[in-house]
Amino acid sequence: MNFFTQILHIVGSGATAYISARSMRDLQTRPDVLAAFQLAESGSVPFLEALRDRASSEGNDWLSERLDRHASDERRHGQIFAHALKQLNKQVIDFKKMPQKVVDGRPDERKQSPFFGAYFAGYSQDDLKPANIPWAVFFASTYILELDASHDFLRMANTLPEDEPRSANLKKGMISIAQDETGHAAYLREAMERYLGESATQRAIDEWRTRKVNAMLAMVSNFIQKAGKMPSMVQEGAPVEMERQESEKVAA
Repeated sequence: MNFFTQILHIVGSGATAYISARSMRDLQTRPDVLAAFQLAESGSVPFLEALRDRASSEGNDWLSERLDRHASDERRHGQIFAHALKQLNKQVIDFKKMPQKVVDGRPDERKQSPFFGAYFAGYSQDDLKPANIPWAVFFASTYILELDASHDFLRMANTLPEDEPRSANLKKGMISIAQDETGHAAYLREAMERYLGESATQRAIDEWRTRKVNAMLAMVSNFIQKAGKMPSMVQEGAPVEMERQESEKVAA
């Protein structure tokens, strides 16, 4: 990673930390931040479980066990964010009930975030499916995301006040999430070194760190184009209604 990219990484990380921390502290913007995290954490579970099964079928029990733990952690993280939303009488929008944009008579499936579009530039959606993604690509790309997430979650947690019950509970949960993310980054780094060796591992990390910087620039550019306006991902959810939904899920 060259010097200019390092500077962009430092500046970008600092700006992201400031914006995310401010958004988390503000009760007006907190629900959308929580919803985004809930979707990201819970949404990764099926992918990780499919990779776990793939590793097991390949005879890599060491990796399969760690992917299983990783999936379990992400499921718990989603539950933490969902509970924090519930305490604010909010819940994630049911996107399945929202109207889809139709192109040539079919739903438009080109709904990829600018961030991930830039981060995985050169890879098709088919390339990134659990059955197809090269292990080296999974290890390196996910390592960068998990490592940065561990720092981001801890920073956000440390900005939350402890004299307000909802914020105090969320702070504890986010600190535990940050610790989990640190553990995920550690096993992914070890997996890379086992698979690639130390020299190739560092080259892979440099490549995906550069990709992360480019992805952040793409995200900021998109944010500016939209004049800072982002669609809400939450809806009102009465506590009684949400309790009933959770009970139904358990019963099912």
